[in-house]
Amino acid sequence: MGSSLDFIKPFIRFLPEVSPPARPPPLSEKLTWTMLALAIFFTMYHVVAAGVKPTASGSDFLQVVTASRIGSLITVGIGPIVLASIFLQLFAGAKIINVDMSDPEQKRTFQAAQKILAIFLCFFQSAIFVSFAGIQLVPLFSSLGEGYVQNPDGTVSLNAPYTLALVILQVALGSLILLYLDEVVSKHGIGSGISLFIAAGVSSSIVGGTLGLFTSPGGVIESLSSGTADALPNAILALLPLFFTLLVVLVVSYAEGIKVEIPLAFERARGLGSRFPIKLLYVSNIPVILTSALLMNLHFMATNLQGQHFCITGSYDPQGDALNKCKGGFDLVPALAYVDSSRQVRDGLLYLFSPIYRPLQGNYGVYFGHLISGTTPVFGIPEWVHVVVYILFNMLLCIIFGQFWVETTGMGAKDVAEQLDRSGLQIPGFRRDIRVVEKKLNDYIPYIVVLGSAFVGLLASLADMTGALGTGTGILLTVGILYRFYQDLENQRLFETYSAFAKL
Repeated sequence: MGSSLDFIKPFIRFLPEVSPPARPPPLSEKLTWTMLALAIFFTMYHVVAAGVKPTASGSDFLQVVTASRIGSLITVGIGPIVLASIFLQLFAGAKIINVDMSDPEQKRTFQAAQKILAIFLCFFQSAIFVSFAGIQLVPLFSSLGEGYVQNPDGTVSLNAPYTLALVILQVALGSLILLYLDEVVSKHGIGSGISLFIAAGVSSSIVGGTLGLFTSPGGVIESLSSGTADALPNAILALLPLFFTLLVVLVVSYAEGIKVEIPLAFERARGLGSRFPIKLLYVSNIPVILTSALLMNLHFMATNLQGQHFCITGSYDPQGDALNKCKGGFDLVPALAYVDSSRQVRDGLLYLFSPIYRPLQGNYGVYFGHLISGTTPVFGIPEWVHVVVYILFNMLLCIIFGQFWVETTGMGAKDVAEQLDRSGLQIPGFRRDIRVVEKKLNDYIPYIVVLGSAFVGLLASLADMTGALGTGTGILLTVGILYRFYQDLENQRLFETYSAFAKL
């Protein structure tokens, strides 16, 4: 039976593709391609797109997960690649599209569909980000040219549509380059390019944040050079974000090793067996990624409604106060999300579900005191309510997304039991029956999915609250990526073959 994606087969031959190696590449060659891909990634990461005003770039969730930097050539990063993969995997898992991944031809068609969708999303997401993410455009030339228009009063201004199109094209091409760099790393390098770029972006953020702890105003150097009696305590307090970062790394590393192993045996080979591990992080970091993506979309929607007013009852009064312009009625927008001049949600219903980030500068005592006794500026919502609601809501969404991901990607007990049965595996002491294996898996998988999803949601929330460098989600992703990277090297016996790796 054919695949639902057979209609794209005529277009596959037009897709550029990185050829696989003719022979298994040696380690030195793999390292060379991997380091080259990293060098290109960091170059684009630090190059600001022509026509964009350079600004200080933060380390929010969106930039962490998509390995991007707003305003640079990789403003959308690997976002199109990740979204294309998630969309098609969910469609295949939910049987919206029919594809048999065991058939090489259908698998190749599925991968081609992912690439086509990713290329489309490169341009679509670039247009959305450049148009609505608050990126400031600047003149492209020093004298009057195509990027300018002559105003009636004799002044010269930026030709916005021309510049906008050029910036969108640069950002889209930057994301396309990452798409093919991912192919290069996957086929000629070590691990996955997507994972490599995420880990590199987070690591860069952590290194930059650590340097900032020493050199920024109120940092370690300034505290120690003050010569006051509290110089050392202040220096220690300034290093607390680094301490919390290391603590989260240790906790995630420990959690990666927590697992339940179900013994299995081959029906036709007595004495040979295996174990099926069900890790605490069975669904990895997918729940916290999907949860944060939803919250970021709500935040994006709220900031773009800034300055607008919708009256539920009463009439619109343009002369009303800044908060409520509804005469005798109720203004919906500020009640949902009150946004300040810096485009940050500071109050309203959505504020309760907004991430809690510790300011980069400031005393921890003042910060935690504000969380305990502070209130929001407009509606007077206690900050401790914000903390409790956000953490619980984050954990609940992670649990929901975790269960959804398991059911739609073939990770549920029934799907795993069928996969084990096709491999000729059964549980020792029981007759070979899918229902027996499914029942045994059901004793663990549903509960571990809930516990693991709640755990990553709680840890990411607490890490962000304590000011951990690289954001909580970023640390979770990076530790998991490096752990799998280590396992990949171990499976290839590189630690035994090369003494330099053995020293690690």
